[in-house]
Amino acid sequence: MTERAPLGLICAIPEEIDHFGDFFGETGRREMAGLTFREGRLGQRAAVLVEAGIGKVNTAIVATLLCQVFGCRALLFSGVAGGLDPALGIGDVVVATRLIQYDYGALVERRIRCYQPGVPPLPGFDEDHGYDIAPELLARVTAALEGVALPRFATNATGASPRQPVVHFGTILTGDTFLNCTETRDELRQRFDALAIEMEGAALAQVAERFGVPALVVRALSDLAGADSHLDFPSFARAAAEAAAVLIRRLAPVV
Repeated sequence: MTERAPLGLICAIPEEIDHFGDFFGETGRREMAGLTFREGRLGQRAAVLVEAGIGKVNTAIVATLLCQVFGCRALLFSGVAGGLDPALGIGDVVVATRLIQYDYGALVERRIRCYQPGVPPLPGFDEDHGYDIAPELLARVTAALEGVALPRFATNATGASPRQPVVHFGTILTGDTFLNCTETRDELRQRFDALAIEMEGAALAQVAERFGVPALVVRALSDLAGADSHLDFPSFARAAAEAAAVLIRRLAPVV
């Protein structure tokens, strides 16, 4: 029987991709555009694993190559994000049901009016925006994560007592800015009803939509996107990224 096309698995930084080392069986490498595409298997699934670098353009380049050159049948992103919802804690994981490029649009009265990327950001054009996970994929993902247990965050990671991270489903915002501002965090949370913010996911979704393949973004919170996020991110990114990788490994068979 002919094997299905591979999954495309993307991380942005070493702290994220390192968690796949013992679980990814590499069979070969290809160098393109200054990037290393590692071909192999994630569990029982053929996959191509790549560290794309930070930001929307890097992710779009890698996603396009995964679809065009490797013929990937789905795109997955595993990594960390900043939390927007004050009810969430560092280490919690958000599975994106909707991805929004919040920094694409028109600057009107000192605020960006969000449009779907590619739509002219002008009056009279459609202001609907966001990339939604397909209902059938969401159903499979939800079922696969039922009863999942995430790694506990140790005391030395949280600076407090160990805590048990929780899985959430909801909207994630994407933009080419590291959010280090409590006021902006609260405004974005209120305006978009979003749980987390990062710098790649909605770009992945945009490319996936063009190629007609599913996209799945899983993010663990490394910080709370406020005034201390520049301190929390380097402290917690590696530990948080493990939880996202655990979920991606569990979800690979159902994507």
